[in-house]
Amino acid sequence: MLQIEVENEMLNLARDIIGSQPILTAFLAIGVGYLVGQISIFGFSLGVGAVLFVGLAIGAFAPKAQIIGPIGLTGLIMFLYGIGILYGRQFFEGIVGSGRKYNFLALIACLAGLGVALGLGQAFGIKMGHTLGLYAGSMTSTATLQAALDVTKSKDPSIGYSIAYPFGVIGPILCIYFMTRMVKPKFPAKVQRFHMGEISIGAGLAGHTLDELSKEVLSDVQVTMVRKAGQNIVPTGDTSLSPGDAVLVVAESQEAIANAAAKVGKLDPGRLASDRADLDYIRVFVGKASVVGIPLSSLPMPSGFATHLLHVRRYDADLVPSPDLMLEFGDRVGILLPPDRKEEIRKHFGDTVKATAEFSYVSLGLGMVMGVLLGLIPIPIPGVGIVTLGIGGGPLIVALILGQLRRTGPMLWTMPLPANIVLRNFGLAMFLATVGVNAGQPFVRTVAESGFTMLFIGAAVLLTTVAIVLLVGHYVMRIPYDDLVGVASGATGNPAILVYSTKMAPTERPDIGYAMIFPSMTLVKVIAVQIVGLLTLGGAAGG
Repeated sequence: MLQIEVENEMLNLARDIIGSQPILTAFLAIGVGYLVGQISIFGFSLGVGAVLFVGLAIGAFAPKAQIIGPIGLTGLIMFLYGIGILYGRQFFEGIVGSGRKYNFLALIACLAGLGVALGLGQAFGIKMGHTLGLYAGSMTSTATLQAALDVTKSKDPSIGYSIAYPFGVIGPILCIYFMTRMVKPKFPAKVQRFHMGEISIGAGLAGHTLDELSKEVLSDVQVTMVRKAGQNIVPTGDTSLSPGDAVLVVAESQEAIANAAAKVGKLDPGRLASDRADLDYIRVFVGKASVVGIPLSSLPMPSGFATHLLHVRRYDADLVPSPDLMLEFGDRVGILLPPDRKEEIRKHFGDTVKATAEFSYVSLGLGMVMGVLLGLIPIPIPGVGIVTLGIGGGPLIVALILGQLRRTGPMLWTMPLPANIVLRNFGLAMFLATVGVNAGQPFVRTVAESGFTMLFIGAAVLLTTVAIVLLVGHYVMRIPYDDLVGVASGATGNPAILVYSTKMAPTERPDIGYAMIFPSMTLVKVIAVQIVGLLTLGGAAGG
């Protein structure tokens, strides 16, 4: 008996501590949530989504626990801002050409999913706040959840979101798995996009300059070094070639190098690379803002000696240094230079591994301020009322624009991928912890009353959305399969779905499809739930 009393006292003490210390509660949900999220069952894990469910458990255990203040909203802004900065360029490139068709398909699918949620919610007598939350959870869209919370002014959307979220992650993965089994798509082997070759110049090209040859026979390759009279030199446009000279070229395919060699001479490996007396090769990290976000054609280089940027490695990819390529913090660049000038090049580029986490807090702060202000602008819709882009849509739009601009004068808007991932994941974890803890008690009650019904509605919403994208996209619109799974991932939203899609379609196209669809569909969902909430607010929306 005494042991039971001691245990009860310890539980009550834990409840009191958790209920009175919101910062402790938030980080408890994040820490335990990430631990739970690493548990894999048949290859499926919740990842950061587990923070939501641990938060719900904490909220149910400690009824007084509430995470108040701007913690959760700050996390949401961090997440969406990171998404926009990362995908800005791909998004704007994608809204032209085939991207319009992909966005139209995703739009129809997302609105159809909302229609299913509203129809089944009405049929089963589910409160509007719960219904909008079910839609947000099925789409695993945190921005949509926040819009639903704002328009209903209740915790009901958090409950619906929590019930629908698990299937919102696993459902698309299962759909893509079975669709892939059914379609059996084939993809070309992943190819290296950086190749280097040494070509000896044959007879018949005497007196031709590199500018002349680059417009014709060498148009598909870049000449990075020339060997004349037994000496390696950095080429210029007016460098004249003679029989017996040799050139070091780079290209995105080995075939381009072979074709160039057939036109001007023959492949002759070893003539240039083995001689480092006049020109040496060094690889350095990009760590200075002065060389980031500038096209290579305008990139400042140290004066007083010849250099040539030969190679760029960005994370796991090798890139051909085209004139419009912009360097990012953390890139590793390979440079040809005189052997005694290595330290000057290291100082010029920064050359520190810390650059992989460097970004401007000035641009981050200004970007978020502009995003929040944009989200506050009222948008009147006749017959509906006033909607806004909100705390989610505003920062996302501004970040997309800044991600496309990359740099404005001295202001650098982009950030390295590792820093971006940390910003997004920490922000999302903060938001999910807040939502989960604050909705813990009502979640338990609602699940007991109508949990299975709401779970069914959430699954129906998700399956409707994904089925339209996959089936219509494949059989009617004939969208390439690797593009299609990217569109499906972007329409539903969770990054875990994209990761699985890249396994099913091992090309770069799923990432591009996701980048084209996720931002636009996030905005569609944010505005759609506000319109629905405003139209029904006099009835069921408030709960």
